[in-house]
Amino acid sequence: MTAPQAIIEVKGLIKRYGDFTAVKGVDFEVYKGEVFGLLGPNGAGKTTTMEMIEGLRRPDGGSARVAGFDTQTDLNKVKQVIGVQLQSTSLFELLKVHEIMRMYASFYPESVPLEPLMDDMILREKVNDRVKNLSGGQKQRLAIGLALVNDPQVVFLDEPTTGLDPQARRTLWDIILRLKEQGKTVVLSTHYMEEAHILCDRICLMDSGQVIALDTPRSLVSSLQSDSAIEFRLTEEGGKLPETQASIMLGQLQTVQKVKQADLRKDVFVLYTDHLQTSLIDLIQRAEAEQWKIIDLQTRTATLEDVFIHMTGKSLREE
Repeated sequence: MTAPQAIIEVKGLIKRYGDFTAVKGVDFEVYKGEVFGLLGPNGAGKTTTMEMIEGLRRPDGGSARVAGFDTQTDLNKVKQVIGVQLQSTSLFELLKVHEIMRMYASFYPESVPLEPLMDDMILREKVNDRVKNLSGGQKQRLAIGLALVNDPQVVFLDEPTTGLDPQARRTLWDIILRLKEQGKTVVLSTHYMEEAHILCDRICLMDSGQVIALDTPRSLVSSLQSDSAIEFRLTEEGGKLPETQASIMLGQLQTVQKVKQADLRKDVFVLYTDHLQTSLIDLIQRAEAEQWKIIDLQTRTATLEDVFIHMTGKSLREE
């Protein structure tokens, strides 16, 4: 197999706002033809990193190259090979869909045929509708379509499904996967772990302006060294366990058979194991012997959320 070809090279990117450093020396490569995910909570530095790669924001340190072009010295050439859907896209509300598509196409020396593009974005029936009358999902599909009019090599999608209902979100997932099938490179930022797991070939986990892990979704989850998780709460008369007692219980739960790691998240205990049945049976037997009051017991597979919490101590969804 041939080695993957890097189409984006990011080296030591830094961005400061006064005394606050939003991005702290980020390094990674994005391979040609892959869906590359930037995953992290709000404020992790995902959008700022993307904007520096797109040439929309000048870095205070480091460099970024897209398709061989430096984003600071060859910005016009970078613009020719990228398409960008911003986290908050302001569209001309009174224009019709076909009018705004033609206007954006006029910005480039060459553009793709617009009717097939509108078909791909599932907007053919809306071509004569004004932008203000589109639903949230339709506006997001239009924004992605506008990012594709110049037939870019690299498409940047900044949290494209935030605020959408589940059906609209899955429609956009299908569009992103089709872009990959067409050979395009997609850089996707999101804080939805399921979205990243389904769409991305590789995921860059970010927190507080830094890269904390970068690998395939499968390898990141495997890094937990546990396939399954057991979740539950413990109560006593009058409500949840006091904090000191919960900490003591956490140590006891670590000794449940085949449990590799035990965590306490607020008032929820999480046990990680590769032998779900063995651990579950031992937990229930101990609970009966020690008269632990277990509620809300459930089992599940380990996820990217678990990886992130294990590395940072906080949830992807935290602000």
